[in-house]
Formats: sequence, structure tokens, C-alpha cells
Amino acid sequence: MANENTSSIKIMPPDFNREVHCLLGLPFDAVNMPSAVRRIRASAADRSPCFLSTPNLNFLIAAQSDAAFRNSVINSHLSIADGMPLIWIARLLGIPIRERVAGSALFDALRLDTGKPLSVFFFGGPDGAAEAACRQLNLKKRGLTCAGFESPGFGTIEEMSDDGIIQRINASNADFLVVSLGAKKGQAWIERNRGRITVPVISHLGAVVNFVAGTVLRAPVWMQNTGLEWLWRIKEDPALWRRYFWDGLALLKLLAVRVLPYVWFLLRHKPVDGQLTAGVETTEDEENFIIHLRGVWTLQNIQTLRDCFIKAARAEKDVRLEMSGVTYVDSAFVGLVMLLQGHQSQSLGQLKIEHMPARVRRIFKYCCSESLC
Repeated sequence: MANENTSSIKIMPPDFNREVHCLLGLPFDAVNMPSAVRRIRASAADRSPCFLSTPNLNFLIAAQSDAAFRNSVINSHLSIADGMPLIWIARLLGIPIRERVAGSALFDALRLDTGKPLSVFFFGGPDGAAEAACRQLNLKKRGLTCAGFESPGFGTIEEMSDDGIIQRINASNADFLVVSLGAKKGQAWIERNRGRITVPVISHLGAVVNFVAGTVLRAPVWMQNTGLEWLWRIKEDPALWRRYFWDGLALLKLLAVRVLPYVWFLLRHKPVDGQLTAGVETTEDEENFIIHLRGVWTLQNIQTLRDCFIKAARAEKDVRLEMSGVTYVDSAFVGLVMLLQGHQSQSLGQLKIEHMPARVRRIFKYCCSESLC
């Protein structure tokens, strides 16, 4: 849903050529670290918007029950898997998201990059952390420098969105705005204000401010790569144990009711290459762009659908997906539909999915994407 700051702004269609996969209700780009760095640097170079989301297990669990939070990730220009449990589940389901690209590691990669330095603006964090991070970043000017900082305290999103704050951020002429307000609050603040902010790259990287400031130490690389970073984080901040405990219980439930049933379903129903036949036809009336689909839709044959969704988004009408002839879809299809749904929601249009067969509806359920149906 558009808010008071973005409702008058023309919503540009998403990049339907991204390789996006739906994993337990959230879209994830199949990217590695070098390609993520290139994407950030390209957006900074031509000043094109890039809202970067870094979903980890906590994001994934919170998004199950918080539609606004889930939509903030769907509306991102780039969504990277920041958590080894996500990578393990993707491998189990045959989803080609093979590498963890943590937000803090991406920041470090940009910091060590030998290209033209990018300027960073820190917004949020504990009292004094943003200032200390700015000072530390400028001590060794390499791939990143600091253009400024703002410590808004613990006010409401509305209080942190006044014109003075936005003007100071824009006046910095920074390339990269790093937000640190807590995941839900940070994503909501970005969604509310990104239409007013001229900094091209925006991301909520909560712990990065503390890491750069030196107030919190990062886990050793071997712990990051083996999925044990949470133990280190608890050592650094013991209060985090509650979050990890409840997230772990929620993950066990998802494994039992979504992931393992999906694995069994794939073993019995996944089509072979010779069955990848599909077709698409489009029609329009005054109010609707209608897409008639049939057959099997997977990453291997989805390019036609990407082109179709681009036309649908540009039509600026309600979109209807007629799916009575569809026999199978995969995570790439569901991810692409999520992008279309996000665009329609932002532009105040509707996406209607009609006549979805029971087997396909089951796949959407296993992907935690029933809301699309």
C-alpha cells in the first residue's frame, strides 16, 4: 500500500529479469558476493535506486505474520540470503541460492574494493555508534568513506521522517545510506521515505554500525560459514538468546509443516526436462491485463513470462493470471509472481490469480505464499 510520501510518485516496474526465487514466503536473488558488489556499485555510479534487503532467519520468521514487513522485502530491488539456515533449506529444496551473502560481509567487501570509493551515510544505531563508525571508516579511506551520520534516538518512524532529517541525508550526497533502527522499524522507515531520499543505495544493516564502530566484534569466519554465528552474537549480546530461541522453534515448525512436505512433493512430482512445455497468451480490456497460462513453468523456460510481466506492469491496469491450464510451477515462478504482486500493490492496482489447480496451489502453500492466491 502506498503511503503519504510515495502515493504521488510514479511507481516504476521492478526488474523482472532478476533471478528471484521464493523461499518460505520471501524473494531471494540468486547472487554471489561479487555480483552483489557489482550491483551496488552500478546503482551508486548511475544514481539509480537500489533498496537492498538482507533477510536472515529472523526476517523470515517475522515475515510469516507481518504483511507490511514481508512486503518491504518483496519491494526491494535486491534481496540477499543473510543466514546459513536459509542456504541449507534452499539446497534441500533444489533452489539455486548457494552462497550466503551477509549484509555485513557485503559492506566489508565494498570497503575492501579497489574501485572508486563510495560514500556512506550512517543513520541510527546506539547513542554515539554512528559517529564512531563514521570516524573509523575515514581513518582508512579505501573502498568506502563516510559522508555523514545521524543519530535519531528512539522516536517513532514519523518523528524520524521529518523534512530536516531527510534534507540532511540528501545534502550529504552519499552513495549508500546504512540504516540501523531494528529490522522491522528500519524496513518500515525505508519504505516510508525512500521516495524522498536521493541517496541511491539504501539498506537496513543493523549490526554494521556497531561492527564498524568497534563496539561489537564480528564472529570468526569459520563460525559464519558453519552457521554458528548466533552463538558468537549471544556472547557479544546475551539478550539475543531469546530471539534465537523463539526463531529456532519457529524454524522447526516450518521444517515440519512446509519444508519436509515440499521435499517429499518434489520427489514425487517434479517434472523432467522433456516435460517443460508451457504457453502464454495475453488479452486486455479497459480495466484488466489478462494473462492465460498453461503447462509447466520453471526457471528453465520462464523468460517468456518475464517479458509478459513487463508488459503487464507497464499497462497500469489490474492484472489477472488465469492458471487453469498450469500443471506445475517452481520457486522461480512464485518469486516472479511476488515481484508482480509487489508492483501492483505499490501502484494501487490488483493482482488476481484465478482457477489455480490444487497441485499448484499446494506448491504456493509450501512456499508460504498463500497470500498471493
